[in-house]
Amino acid sequence: MSQASAEDRELRIAIDGPAGAGKSTLARELARELGYIYVDTGAMYRAVAYKALQAGLDVQEEADRKRIAEIAAQMEFQFEWQDDQFRLLVDGEDVTEAVRSPEVERLSSPVSAIPEVRQELVAAQKALAQVEGVVMEGRDIGTVVMPDADLKIFLVASPEERARRRWRQQRERGISRPYEAVLAETIERDRRDSTRAINPLKPAEDAVLLDDTHLSRREMLARALELVEEVRRKRGR
Repeated sequence: MSQASAEDRELRIAIDGPAGAGKSTLARELARELGYIYVDTGAMYRAVAYKALQAGLDVQEEADRKRIAEIAAQMEFQFEWQDDQFRLLVDGEDVTEAVRSPEVERLSSPVSAIPEVRQELVAAQKALAQVEGVVMEGRDIGTVVMPDADLKIFLVASPEERARRRWRQQRERGISRPYEAVLAETIERDRRDSTRAINPLKPAEDAVLLDDTHLSRREMLARALELVEEVRRKRGR
């Protein structure tokens, strides 16, 4: 990964959007291209869900919800590049693949709706966002975590396209599930994320909306880089 110049490192970029919109792919590739730090906040919530599953906790039980929040408060997150690949370490354990299992993904949305969990992770994310030269992605980055970001992108795609992407990703990992089940989960997750009481999913007023339903990864990266250059020009660079 190339080293960013001091000038490049002045930018802080927020990328938001619903599950499966391609936020992680775009944020990761944009960070790699710019030489920036990449923070996947969705993976942080999935990591909490992963820990909850390991502990045998039930998100529907009040006592277990409190325990999940306690676990979230104690977790230490580390984002790093290893051989040009993004990795997530939690308490020293590499959980990059583990947090992508269907069980963890299904639990991550209800876990993220627990107010105390969101409070703990938003605080951790705000601390991570203090550095310059960062691309952070999630569902409330531009509105809550990094409202003063230099560039805010809200990425969208149709539920059907997002479900197809997730279905293909799962098949590539050897997980065979009906597309209809993945679509139903996508629609339900959108409902929960957009109606939750704490920090519901919505674009920031000054966010740039990008629809990548019919765009390739290369086309989306090119558009994001154009937006970066627009910000630099406006700042007189």
